[in-house]
Amino acid sequence: MNHRILAGLGAALLLTSSTAFGADAPPLKIGIVYSYTGTSPDNGIVMDSALNAYLLQHNGTIAGRKVQLIRRDDTGVAPDVAKRMSQELIVQENVDFLIGATFTPNGIAMESVSTQAKKPFCIINAAGTNILMKAPYTIRLGVTMPQIAVPLARWAAKNGIKSVYTVVADYAPGIDGANAFAQAFTSSGGKMLGEVRVPVETTEFSAYVQRVKDAKPDAVFVFVGAGPSPPAFFKQFREAGLEKLGIRVIASGDALQEDALPSMGDEPNGVISSLNYSAVHDSKMNRAFVSAFHASDTNPAHLPNFQAVAGYDCLAAIDRAMTKVNGSTDPDKIMDAWKGMKFESPRGPIEIDAQTRDIVQNIYMRRTEKHGPIYVDAEFATIPAVKFDAAGL
Repeated sequence: MNHRILAGLGAALLLTSSTAFGADAPPLKIGIVYSYTGTSPDNGIVMDSALNAYLLQHNGTIAGRKVQLIRRDDTGVAPDVAKRMSQELIVQENVDFLIGATFTPNGIAMESVSTQAKKPFCIINAAGTNILMKAPYTIRLGVTMPQIAVPLARWAAKNGIKSVYTVVADYAPGIDGANAFAQAFTSSGGKMLGEVRVPVETTEFSAYVQRVKDAKPDAVFVFVGAGPSPPAFFKQFREAGLEKLGIRVIASGDALQEDALPSMGDEPNGVISSLNYSAVHDSKMNRAFVSAFHASDTNPAHLPNFQAVAGYDCLAAIDRAMTKVNGSTDPDKIMDAWKGMKFESPRGPIEIDAQTRDIVQNIYMRRTEKHGPIYVDAEFATIPAVKFDAAGL
């Protein structure tokens, strides 16, 4: 781990306040458990820049109080580590809120700690369906796989794709995504030709790509998570000549994160994906967010991604809830304030469903294309107010 990351893990961000009910209060402590090492070390750094961007825009305060961000590294897909780090943050650091979970197994582990301690927890990324059912002090402001997969499946069926093969990571989000895609695609008149589940974080896809090639679908739906897996998949897909056979890739948008695109070369050019955010989303609020993000991140290659905007929105949700309850951090008051909350995000309008505590949000159809010297995920269609299970579509 480099010195910059160590500094980020150990440092607390303390900023001043002037609001009446928070001026004399101790700093608000927010515990963060995210990936700063492992296969996705940039996840934590990019997410930190988004959190710092929110504080930069809000005079360093939440509900009028100074803010102390206390970070812990989950090291990757490691629920035992995530659980232990969450416990340390609550017991030793006495945090008021938890934010985190790069991966669904980690999110489930953190939820168990949140539930036992009655500590409000905001999920950034863990995308497994129904993981909030037994977690009464948890909300999710990230995205679920059905939210991503169902709009993509329906777009495919309406745009000349008659048969699909799926390649998904072999854990809850991948399975959820494959099932949701297949159900939506077949109900729209499409035909599924097969499915393969690959090890989480694998970079060797040649055998799986061959299965796709043998099945000869019109397209392959791919969800392999973030990190090194997507670049490896796109490279091996092109090398195997599937594109020349007329087989297209349609992808869960997390495979095309903005900060990862430069490492992919021309491989993802023209790929259609669906997701809840793009760094080039055309809104005044997003442009301000991107500007504040760049002011908070010293790496010019970094761009805010869907995880970053979810982290930003977690701070916004904490701010709004605490303001509504006059600065209280009482967990039951916070949860009541969160249920049904609506506000504008850099990604567009979002809502915390009052019954499920899951997110309702726009999903965007995107095409990866070159704008000047860089590739971006250009939005070309919007599916508004998609519920977490996409059942309302």
